[in-house]
Amino acid sequence: MKLNQKQIKKLRTLGHGLSPVVTVADRGLVETVLAAIEEALDTHELIKIKVRLPKEERIAICAKICKKTAALEVQTIGMMLLVYRPTKQAKIDV
Repeated sequence: MKLNQKQIKKLRTLGHGLSPVVTVADRGLVETVLAAIEEALDTHELIKIKVRLPKEERIAICAKICKKTAALEVQTIGMMLLVYRPTKQAKIDV
């Protein structure tokens, strides 16, 4: 699935008020963190993830998260990553 600009804008607006539900820190993307991201995406569809790593590692981790969870990167600002993955019963009308 690919998002167009109108969909991205809507998701960014919805994500603005969200708080990060998962934090990726020194240990990186371990299985427990990945499981928490999967669970949050199943529950909410649109989540913020805080990645507390140096910039080079942060970019790689963001790509890895999207690949492993089949989620779409909506926005990255600093340490915050906003990702979206629709569920079978869509909660967000994009």
